[in-house]
Amino acid sequence: MLRRVQKYIHDHNLLSQDSRVLVCVSGGADSVALLDVLLRSGYECIVAHCNFHLRGQESIRDEQFVTQLTQTLPQRLRVCPDWAKQGLPLYTTHYNTCAYAREHNMSIETAARTLRYQWFRDLAVEQQCQAIAVAHHQNDQAETVMMHIRRGCGLNGLCGMWPKSANPMGGTVPVVRPLLCTTHDYICHYLRDIRHIDWVEDSTNSDTTYRRNAIRQELATWTKAEIVHVAELAERMQKSKIESQQ
Repeated sequence: MLRRVQKYIHDHNLLSQDSRVLVCVSGGADSVALLDVLLRSGYECIVAHCNFHLRGQESIRDEQFVTQLTQTLPQRLRVCPDWAKQGLPLYTTHYNTCAYAREHNMSIETAARTLRYQWFRDLAVEQQCQAIAVAHHQNDQAETVMMHIRRGCGLNGLCGMWPKSANPMGGTVPVVRPLLCTTHDYICHYLRDIRHIDWVEDSTNSDTTYRRNAIRQELATWTKAEIVHVAELAERMQKSKIESQQ
């Protein structure tokens, strides 16, 4: 896992060692693994956590878990850098997401996405970060491509999510996705069986009233190889687009 992600970061020129990285951590397996891998790879990490207040006590639990994680995770490093010995820098923000969605006539999903990427944009600049690291992986890539296909997409849609892209809410700090080289199953294996690190589960992941969750439940019946094939299709389409522009 560690070598795979490090190679992916290098091959796609996602990060350099000379500047901070804003790591977006929800407390779920994917973002916890992302933070662990980046720390083990020597990057100076600033942690950002959004509390959207959509799941009652569960939202509070997630924030408390991330707070504790930023204190304990550095101690698992073989050599803890001086800047992390007192815990990782953590920034949290709170939103009344339902009220924002009503006010702007948005779905809850769109409202949460808008709010978090606006905040990530501003925080990354404030903390002088080189990039905003998010935990999208190959399962997420397959979901994205399938959503685009259902809407009737062209080449751009088949490209899915790029390893590095502009923040959808603007700004100069890019969004990077170091985990697009691995699957959710392997991420859970890495945390559970190799690193022995806990994470929290989002109960709304099984709520199929959310469009992406409905597709996620459908893809849950696919084999790991089928998920990887769709993710690799997106990567091939990205390469094809780059070559056509040269």
